[in-house]
Amino acid sequence: MKNEKKCLRQAYRARGAALPEDYRTAADRAICAAVQDSDAWKKAEGVFAFVSMCAEPDTRPLLEAALREGKRLYLPRCFPDGIMQAVRVQSLDALSPGAYGIPEPPADAETAQPGDFTLALVPCVAATRDGARLGHGAGYYDRFLPRYPCTTMCLCYGKMLADDLPTDDNDVLMDHVVTEDGMIK
Repeated sequence: MKNEKKCLRQAYRARGAALPEDYRTAADRAICAAVQDSDAWKKAEGVFAFVSMCAEPDTRPLLEAALREGKRLYLPRCFPDGIMQAVRVQSLDALSPGAYGIPEPPADAETAQPGDFTLALVPCVAATRDGARLGHGAGYYDRFLPRYPCTTMCLCYGKMLADDLPTDDNDVLMDHVVTEDGMIK
């Protein structure tokens, strides 16, 4: 299964890289609007999110909205041993390149405890309508999410939806998949 997932990642990354810029721009706006229109976003006092990279939907408007709305915003800090922490961010200006070149919060920022956030926005390479996600392959989110009970939303371009993806017992299914066409439960 590991090799199958690796091949799928390569294929979906190539598909994502080929998405037209005008499609991405429109889809980014629609995905952000769908997240912000959700009850989970409206009720959340704390949100765990990610800084988008490569062919992922642009999360910057959501990160800015969370801070503007006074929500506690947590972003990942990743360590080489496969451990990820949720770290509070007061300003996006405080981010600097961390593991894998992904912008991360400063080392002295507050680390989240279970219950500090009720919504997690999760990246993917591809996802299915029933909540299976193909991550980037390091397993950070699959190890992290079970320790932090919350509503999970995978942000995925509609053109990156798959009919089926291989999953194993360690893969965490998402509560929702959000595309430019709206929220899929």
